[in-house]
Amino acid sequence: MISLTAAHKAPFYNSNSLRVCAVLLRKADMQLKDTQLFRQQAFIDGAWVDADNGQTIKVTNPATGEVLGTVPKMGAAETRRAIEAADKALPAWRALTAKERANKLRRWYELLIENQDDLGRLMTLEQGKPLAEAKGEIVYAASFIEWFAEEAKRIYGDVIPGHQPDKRLIVIKQPIGVTAAITPWNFPAAMITRKAGPALAAGCTMVIKPASQTPFSALALVELAHRAGIPQGVLSVVTGSAGDIGGELTSNPIVRKLSFTGSTEIGRQLMAECAKDIKKVSLELGGNAPFIVFDDADLDKAVEGAIISKYRNNGQTCVCANRLYIQDSVYDAFAEKLKAAVAKLKIGNGLEDGTTTGPLIDEKAVAKVQEHIADAVGKGATVLAGGKAMEGNFFEPTILTNVPQTAAVAKEETFGPLAPLFRFKDEAEVIAMSNDTEFGLASYFYARDLGRVFRVAEALEYGMVGVNTGLISNEVAPFGGIKASGLGREGSKYGIEDYLEIKYLCLGI
Repeated sequence: MISLTAAHKAPFYNSNSLRVCAVLLRKADMQLKDTQLFRQQAFIDGAWVDADNGQTIKVTNPATGEVLGTVPKMGAAETRRAIEAADKALPAWRALTAKERANKLRRWYELLIENQDDLGRLMTLEQGKPLAEAKGEIVYAASFIEWFAEEAKRIYGDVIPGHQPDKRLIVIKQPIGVTAAITPWNFPAAMITRKAGPALAAGCTMVIKPASQTPFSALALVELAHRAGIPQGVLSVVTGSAGDIGGELTSNPIVRKLSFTGSTEIGRQLMAECAKDIKKVSLELGGNAPFIVFDDADLDKAVEGAIISKYRNNGQTCVCANRLYIQDSVYDAFAEKLKAAVAKLKIGNGLEDGTTTGPLIDEKAVAKVQEHIADAVGKGATVLAGGKAMEGNFFEPTILTNVPQTAAVAKEETFGPLAPLFRFKDEAEVIAMSNDTEFGLASYFYARDLGRVFRVAEALEYGMVGVNTGLISNEVAPFGGIKASGLGREGSKYGIEDYLEIKYLCLGI
């Protein structure tokens, strides 16, 4: 191992050399099998580059507070170059046959699976989720590249019966052009592949702005894309100022589509900015998912689903159960079973064996959970389990009972390990309570009566409904919401459509 002290004393070492030494030390501390996956520069037009002004952003481990490294704090100028590189690379990339693009994407998928251990470890270090969960996300992320590699060869058009004897009508689909993606920190790999996969498969190029809390996963992904043979300029990752980078992505007329996953507030802002150029937008925004347990439900299965839906990634998912509605007659029994299950969760550093619950991403996230608990308790709720912040960014998995519909948690997304239990009397009441929100992303319910299953599934105003399951995300199904939870769908055969334009040909013969 290189000694920083020795490096400092040696007269031939300059500041650049010290930086190299620090990078080598960090790579060694991370214990990656392939240290080239840990990148501290942005990737633009096939090259690893620093910010023009040399400024950087620190990236910390939310479990320990340790600084893992830095990434360039870029702005509009660097983003503009990435967009121009994407525009330059577009003609050659879209001219490839679907099979040629599919083969490159397939190789990218294979590299993601081959490097699952390193990618998972890197994610746990910067995001905090348990290592097993992080490795699971890598498999999930890779599945989108595999799926869309296959879908590239299935972009079909139509032949329409002519309206006149001498006319032939044909519909073809073509790539929309240069695209952009702004991705969140809670799923730092999957939220990128779910956008880049269909974009590249369709023949588009893409510029990605990852969350500043978790940029290393994005940079590792693009390193593997480069190894897979994705040409320079086709896929770039720009790190830095969200405002400056986002402003360039939305205002630059070269960009024809923007895909964003994040809060509804920011989604509205980005949509407004994109309106000037009439850019196509895909938005996967906030959620406030109801989780309903009817009196005919299998309570043990319902508890199992609640644990998965509520406490996966420590409650930091847009589709996690935010409001648990339990029918009166089974309320107490469900609450006790859930309490027993929560008691088995192990809180700790995601790299430690057996950890099921890592830290929240930062102190703001901790404060939000505390705020929602205090508000609910102040309005009559009772803490059944947990309820307290721990050292650093850790928080006890919490259950609240007898939560009133007037509590803030009934209207706002918590994004933390808080399970508020609301009571309801009948089907009509719980449907009304569930739909009483501006959001419409995911919803869940447990019931065995077949008629009830269809009635409730059709009545819930959500883009996705999990029936007798708490885990609904996969690459083959359309992921997305309605109302203020967004526009468009990701994954499935529908996911590639957002990166295509329909062109109608009328041929006179």
